[in-house]
Amino acid sequence: MPRARPDARSSLLPPSRRPRIARPVPQLSAGALDVLEAALVFVPADGTRAELARLPHASGILSRFDRGDAKPGSHFACRLRNGAGTTLVVALVPREATPFALLELARAAVGTAMQDDPATLGCAAAGLPAALGRKAIEAGIAAALAACFRLPEFKSKPGRRSRLDRVVPFARRGPDARRAAALSEGTDLVRWLMAMPPDRLDPAGFRQVARALARRHGVATRFYGEKELARLGAGAFLAVTRGSSRRDAGILQLRYRPGRRRDAAPVALVGKGLCFDTGGTNLKPHSSMLHMHGDMGGSAVALAGLLSLARLGYPGPVDAWLALAENRIGPDAYKPQDVVTTLDGTTIQVIHTDAEGRMVLADTLALASRSKPAAIVDFATLTGACMQALGNRMSGAFTNRPAWRAEIEAAGRESGERVWCMPMDADYDRDIDSKVADVAQCRVDGKGDHIYAARFLSRFVGEEIPWLHVDLSAATREGGLGHVPTDITGFGVRFLASLLLDHELPAVGPPA
Repeated sequence: MPRARPDARSSLLPPSRRPRIARPVPQLSAGALDVLEAALVFVPADGTRAELARLPHASGILSRFDRGDAKPGSHFACRLRNGAGTTLVVALVPREATPFALLELARAAVGTAMQDDPATLGCAAAGLPAALGRKAIEAGIAAALAACFRLPEFKSKPGRRSRLDRVVPFARRGPDARRAAALSEGTDLVRWLMAMPPDRLDPAGFRQVARALARRHGVATRFYGEKELARLGAGAFLAVTRGSSRRDAGILQLRYRPGRRRDAAPVALVGKGLCFDTGGTNLKPHSSMLHMHGDMGGSAVALAGLLSLARLGYPGPVDAWLALAENRIGPDAYKPQDVVTTLDGTTIQVIHTDAEGRMVLADTLALASRSKPAAIVDFATLTGACMQALGNRMSGAFTNRPAWRAEIEAAGRESGERVWCMPMDADYDRDIDSKVADVAQCRVDGKGDHIYAARFLSRFVGEEIPWLHVDLSAATREGGLGHVPTDITGFGVRFLASLLLDHELPAVGPPA
């Protein structure tokens, strides 16, 4: 009997109702607090008492402060004796707080503020330098929006949704609400998609979601199904999909073309979209396979990143290439020692079928390169080795343009989604030489696999094309990361926006 599929497209889409960010209010006053159910105030960790004394309802706040042991980077809460019974949370900002530290502090403080499920939440800064105060308020807004977002659930009696309806910034010059909302929505889209069960978000389901969202934003799509990929010679991609019983895999291209620069070379975003990964013939053990419905995180970031840029009116054209597939077991599944030929004619000796991500990305990168993009940025939950190297507090970056390193890492620091540029010197290629093909898929042992995977992928990007590969070791982290309180972090959207909106990359030099 065929498997039942959800019929309604809306069942796969995240909820459209989201809290709104109100227009900034110049000053936090007693009257303003009287209409808020909760409020968050960032104050300097040095001279805290003096700053608290200037706040409305200062005596009650100081009484609570004096009873505690407040340290830099901590927070405390008190209930105001006003008409709304406002829960006021005070966050103590360290002197050298980084954007990431602000997001972490905001996550903890907002968690306390949200315990009574408020409908309204204020965010303010007192006594901080203007730029730091704006960043703190933005962190508070981001944390509030992330905290009230519910991941998909399929219980017969669903839990109650958050009541939060309005977030009010208090500042003479408030944060960019449009950008904050777009990045929040993009991050939450990644979280939603990565949490979707694999019987719903298979390649066909992902394509359905992506097309529906693209239509909302006026973004065109084109799908390269397996038959067309076979005509193009995409043998690495099709090797991975051979084990699936359904022919729903393929590469989905999204095209954002703003009017002013429609004909310029696009930035190409590429994403690994393995909607489930069994490991194939080299089958994963239970504990490693359990969460492999999230192995499509790279495609989720590429999709959400493009949509966020479109929503913000990014002036240049952007493409997203989503490699949507499953790595299943079966009599036709690919196997070690197979030799396959990619779209650009490269032959690959298969070593391990659980290195499927680099296989689907090889053909996707080669296809994206044919469009002569200005640059390629790919995202993939690719290797365990990157998690071993960095943990899951930041992600690994690899680029064929060494001059980009400073800007890449700066974009990570400023967005609060930190990345670290890894080495990928050319001599690593000697370790994936093959006696029977142009290249071996990977090494037999896993040492340095994140570097070898990057060197492997670099073969499928034209040397004239600047390229950045992000190995998403921070896609999940138990207990959350930055402003996000769930294990699925949505990492990548904020980083990409900072990279493209805030940083002018250095002139393109020779490849590494």
